[in-house]
Amino acid sequence: MRILRNYFLKEFIGPLFLALGVLTFVMILGNLVKIADLVINKGVDIFNVSKLLLFMIPYLLTYTLPIAALTAVLLSLGRLSSDNEIVAIRASGINMFSLILPLLVVGLILSLVLVIFNDRVIPYAHFATRKTVMDIGVKNPTAALEPGIFINSFEKYILFIYRIDQNKLTNVRIYEPQGEDKPARTIVAKRGEFIAVPEKNMLKLKLMEGTSDESDPENPSNFYKLNFKTYFMSLNLSQTQDKDKVEKKPKDMTIQELRNEIKKIKKEGIDPAPLVTEINEKISLAFSCFVLMLFGIPLAIITRRREKSINFGMAFLIVGVYYLMLLGSEALSIQGNLNPKIAMWIPNIILGAIGAILTYRLCRT
Repeated sequence: MRILRNYFLKEFIGPLFLALGVLTFVMILGNLVKIADLVINKGVDIFNVSKLLLFMIPYLLTYTLPIAALTAVLLSLGRLSSDNEIVAIRASGINMFSLILPLLVVGLILSLVLVIFNDRVIPYAHFATRKTVMDIGVKNPTAALEPGIFINSFEKYILFIYRIDQNKLTNVRIYEPQGEDKPARTIVAKRGEFIAVPEKNMLKLKLMEGTSDESDPENPSNFYKLNFKTYFMSLNLSQTQDKDKVEKKPKDMTIQELRNEIKKIKKEGIDPAPLVTEINEKISLAFSCFVLMLFGIPLAIITRRREKSINFGMAFLIVGVYYLMLLGSEALSIQGNLNPKIAMWIPNIILGAIGAILTYRLCRT
């Protein structure tokens, strides 16, 4: 019996590390285009880009590890089943559950590791990523900006830039809201250029060939249109006064920090549903490793497929359904339509129940 258990574990461990490496590499590769753009086109130094890449890996593991565990189960047990090894084992009178149990224990251990990972490592990596992006934004502002969208990262101003080429801007629109029922001050320029002043946490924006709507001091609701050849503006990034005092968002917090924040906002009469959702999402995502393995073990034996492409396809289909259910549950939870402590566990409950029933039927026969 011990030899068979070790055999099952050996068949599982190899595909687990293979799938984990492939999936993580593919997801990193998907972000390499943006990272290369930061280095080549936007002039961001390689040190900051390397930090972003390093902080990205823990976040990816939260998703790749459960998928890899499911894929490894489908690959290993699918091969054993297709080669009739499972049939031979069952014909020998050996209880299948005694062979499946070590795999489920491994899945439980992986889930417990992910709980700690999601609680400690991911918030740190997420927060460090934000601070690195802010640092990049001060030293190289155009690296943190995207053309064709409204940019509200600056105090008092909203920017819309049609084209960004390194530090050169083309067709720039700047809006300065004046309050309710008052038209926004508007500056339009054909060209522009950012001049970074990192020691003062400030950016200077040089605008060329444009117009500015300046308010009438006697009647602020009226504006004069002024033409200019060169116009300088000083901009402050709203989040970059002190990187060490950057306020944490829910995804940057550990479970204990989230609980402390929940107590604080409850005293202020604010609904803490989003924070309760975040706590339960961290834990439920971790236990998806165990749940997906519980679902995948009987499925692999029943389908009896050894083809790697089919098993990968099945894994992505199952995970896709799981995450769609998770997104729907998260929406219901945040909107207050369902208790977060129940909503965020719905995908695990559904797939876990189906997996438990299939495993029971498989081991009973």
